[in-house]
Amino acid sequence: MIHDYVIISIAVLLSVMILVMVGQKLKVAYPIFLVIAGLLVSFIPGMPQIEIEPDLVFLIFLPPILFEAAWFTSWQDFHKWRKQIFSMAFGLVFLTSIVVAYLSSSIIPGLTVAMGFLLGGVNSPPDAVAATSVLKNMKIPKKITTILEGESLINDASSLIVFKFALAAVISGQFIFRDAVTDFFTMAIGGIAVGIGTGLVFGKFLRLIPSNSNIDTVITLIVPYVMYVAAEHFHFSGVLAVVAGGLLMSYNSHCYLSHTSRIQTGNVWSVIIFLMNTIIFILIGLELPIVVAAMKDYTISEGILYSIVIGGAIIFTRLAYSYAIVYVPRLLSKKVRQENPKPDWKEPFIISFAAMRGVVSLAAALSIPVYISPGEAFPHRNIILFVTFVIILITLVGQGLLLSPILKFLKIEDAGSELPEEKQEAILMKKLKETALQKLTSDFSELSESNSLVRHQIYKLENEMKLIADKTQCMGSAVDYASAMNENKDVLRQVIQAQRNELHRMKREKIFDDHVMRTIEMQLDFDEAKITGFAH
Repeated sequence: MIHDYVIISIAVLLSVMILVMVGQKLKVAYPIFLVIAGLLVSFIPGMPQIEIEPDLVFLIFLPPILFEAAWFTSWQDFHKWRKQIFSMAFGLVFLTSIVVAYLSSSIIPGLTVAMGFLLGGVNSPPDAVAATSVLKNMKIPKKITTILEGESLINDASSLIVFKFALAAVISGQFIFRDAVTDFFTMAIGGIAVGIGTGLVFGKFLRLIPSNSNIDTVITLIVPYVMYVAAEHFHFSGVLAVVAGGLLMSYNSHCYLSHTSRIQTGNVWSVIIFLMNTIIFILIGLELPIVVAAMKDYTISEGILYSIVIGGAIIFTRLAYSYAIVYVPRLLSKKVRQENPKPDWKEPFIISFAAMRGVVSLAAALSIPVYISPGEAFPHRNIILFVTFVIILITLVGQGLLLSPILKFLKIEDAGSELPEEKQEAILMKKLKETALQKLTSDFSELSESNSLVRHQIYKLENEMKLIADKTQCMGSAVDYASAMNENKDVLRQVIQAQRNELHRMKREKIFDDHVMRTIEMQLDFDEAKITGFAH
């Protein structure tokens, strides 16, 4: 039996990787392509039904995915746009839940307002994985990407809190607003405290106890689970615990991770999160037979109609809210108009249109219990699940496929950064080279006279600083700097490839040790990565 499971797992993973490669060839973001592929596969006769286990998603997949997203989030950008991020993550989630609650209870026969809040809590948060994966290869201003990714990090917590309160109200038949507000702040503040506390403890542990890159990598994989489980144990928000802890540990990673640990953990995390994401999105598509089979009290056409109306209301609510938080403060405050430049109308539109639902919404819907009590089925569970599934398809597949042509049509420009990234990099490197040269000349000037290697380092730094100065001057004067940079990168790639070919030729001669050859080859890989960038 175990042997069969292993073979099936390998076959599934291989199939998913092939689908991802096909998606890249077709230039379709892999979350969208995998969902479509899963839908098509589910129509194959005799295909076994694969059901998402909600507890598996929340416990196994959610902590590492959120932790990785928080780890690579720019703390500076997150802090800069924190007001808009928190407004979207909390205010918009609650507003969307209210709109969905009253709309759905008015158009779906028998659905109460409490059940409507349950549906709203499930469908209000855009998905962190979808936002990061779909937007990665699109030319979107840095501000918009920061807001979308920052919002999707936090809104899972607020939506799941709404979901829990609505579920309790449906089961118990009562809802006390004051208690709900108190519990909300308790869960949010408690979750953040657990995440920060856990991050500080593990950070201190890694600083005090000697370790290596392998141990550090394993510990970073364990930490998000500790944060999530600890917070949920005390009935706090596990999502906020992981996000807060991830942001803290990322900001202080230089204190307890060596350079080898940072490189290794980055590569390992990249592979693991990519693998988790691919499995999640193929599972969404494969859920179709289960969702359709559950539709017993309503026809498929009725379910689609309800989904389109509610999905449209969700999209419109987000669109109106995005414009309101940008323009209303300017209308009400002269100070805001004076201190902030006139906003681009395209930004709120993209922020609205790029919000896609994903696996958290589906897992939350599937986690609704089948029975309230023995013998008493949970009312309208089937329609809540179906509407959620269709809204995921509308936002992830529909909006996701339309996003790229819309961006090309709008021709939105990035006005959020005062300096181009290349110039920032040149300035930073120049400053670091100056620091290194000052250290060498002040502390090791005598040693450099007798040690030719140290003297070589001084000459090397002086030459590198001259190159950086020329590069900075070229940035300020050359109109076709981007073209010159691309040509330079192409030349360097060809030079490195020539070196690599020569290295492989010498490898065939079997004169040098293999481990030495691998070390040199790795150095060439790092040199090329400096030019092309690391692929995540």
